[in-house]
Amino acid sequence: MAFYLLHAPDSYSDALAEAIHAVKKELKLCARCFNLADAELCAICRNPKRDPHVICVVEDTKDLIAIEQTGAFQGLYHVLHGQLDPLQGVGPEKLKIEELVLRLRDEPVKEVILATNPDANGTATALYLQRRLKPFDVKITRLAQGIPVGGDIEYVDTQTLGASLKQRTEF
Repeated sequence: MAFYLLHAPDSYSDALAEAIHAVKKELKLCARCFNLADAELCAICRNPKRDPHVICVVEDTKDLIAIEQTGAFQGLYHVLHGQLDPLQGVGPEKLKIEELVLRLRDEPVKEVILATNPDANGTATALYLQRRLKPFDVKITRLAQGIPVGGDIEYVDTQTLGASLKQRTEF
């Protein structure tokens, strides 16, 4: 990028600098789900066609975008902005967990999908959330783990293969 900018007209680099400044100035966090927003609520939270009874909890906005790109989820989201990581000093107080608890108290939620990463910290975060949300009358689910579509069983690692056997579904 630096080499490109060296050869580009000054007007291009000026426009790029202004665009970066505008993004920083105009983007904020959604007051409801903590996704990126250009208003108090993000476009997803403002959309009346979204199902308010299902919340998908993700670690960060990139995960939200990945799920949105599937077109398979029409509920709302809650972005934690990280995962529990005791070695890095990230405890529950540094994530948007209390805000999720408040949403369950105030909104008509029937299901919470825990879409944290299937690594050690993501699993610990999901287990913590499960315990924290248990007092609410909501169904708590977790994203399935297993063999990717189009994958070959012989190339799948043993941990993933074991998880897919445990989480098998009726055919």
